Amino acid sequence: MPALPAPKAGKLTASASILTIGNELVSGDVPNSNAAWLARRLAPLGVAVRLTAALPDEIDTVADFVRAEAPRVDFFFVTGGLGGTPDDLTREAIAAAFRVPQEELPEVAAELRARFTRNPEYAARWALLPRGCRPLANPLGGAPGFVLENVYVLPGLPSEMEAMFASIEEEFRRGSPIQAWRRVYRTYESVIAATLAETGERWPGVVVGSYPSFSSEGFTVEVVLKSSDADELAAASSWLAAAIEESGGR
Repeated sequence: MPALPAPKAGKLTASASILTIGNELVSGDVPNSNAAWLARRLAPLGVAVRLTAALPDEIDTVADFVRAEAPRVDFFFVTGGLGGTPDDLTREAIAAAFRVPQEELPEVAAELRARFTRNPEYAARWALLPRGCRPLANPLGGAPGFVLENVYVLPGLPSEMEAMFASIEEEFRRGSPIQAWRRVYRTYESVIAATLAETGERWPGVVVGSYPSFSSEGFTVEVVLKSSDADELAAASSWLAAAIEESGGR
């Protein structure tokens, strides 16, 4: 994913990174859908995703990564590793990243014990969170998420992650939303490469992407423009569409 350019005055955006945690993600056993979903959801809020990564369930690996990368962005999102199995180590990893102990939050633990009466002490372990964090309720599950400074920790199960994010998404709204223009053309990338480069030069506040593919119907290229400046996006897309059509793309 190309990095978005620095925003112009009056067109402010925030930055974010997304870390998904799980051995199953790194190995490819489970598709990493959370990062893509979050990136798409953040753009209309005016938040540009600068980096996405997946790491295994290893405390030191996750802690080192968070410690290095969280200061680089406004919001740092973590998903996964909040359950109760031995490989769910995200609470420990975030506590290690901030060099704070874990503490049971009494109100959270009491609520979990009341909800999960079949095995209340198992559920109460989910309330052992890094000191100083703000817990986040899990609308569709058990284990709470939490916030520590600019690090937002959400569940790995997509339905739970999406519901928790929806409950707090207004916290992330900044400036102008990042909008996108997309078109698919029957052409070759080599034919329009110079036109794409010129678009970026004419409108430096617009990110230009091209994604070729081939099917039984022939070659196509999806062209994508993104910007938090609606006027620049409109001007760039209008010029680019005309230039591609003039080159024979359709």
